[in-house]
Amino acid sequence: MKLVIPLFFLVCLSITAQNTLSLEEGATSPKATLLDVEWMTGHWKGEAFGGITEEIWSPPLGGSMMFSFKLVVNGMVNFYELGHIKEVDGTLLLQLKHFDGDLKGWEEKNDTVDFKLVKLEPNKVFFDDFTLERISDQEINLFVVVGDNDGNQEEVQFNYKRQ
Repeated sequence: MKLVIPLFFLVCLSITAQNTLSLEEGATSPKATLLDVEWMTGHWKGEAFGGITEEIWSPPLGGSMMFSFKLVVNGMVNFYELGHIKEVDGTLLLQLKHFDGDLKGWEEKNDTVDFKLVKLEPNKVFFDDFTLERISDQEINLFVVVGDNDGNQEEVQFNYKRQ
């Protein structure tokens, strides 16, 4: 019986992050262009973290696709993200910065949160702990591994519908 509890715990941990992948140490990102993620272009809305989420993605231009994210809880902006996916050395890199509702940055001035490309599938793009999934022309999922101040991590799903 003592073995069953740790085994169950390990199985539950492996189940919690089934939609994201991590880039192995020393691995290189596969070749890719913005054409591989162009389907993200548009205005998307969903629900997460107890509120309304919104993402707006621009079409490819100048070697990048820009995006903005907003979380509104109880009628107030909780936080924003601004970022882009850009072509770098024949592959893709997703970078973002967080801001509170008053546009005060969370990261240091010159720091970004970076997600290297791990794998491409026809309707899924796996960045390091961040996955974009095309369900249809009108629906997408984003999966991201988030952590808390205690070092705990979990995979969160965002489901969006095109606006």
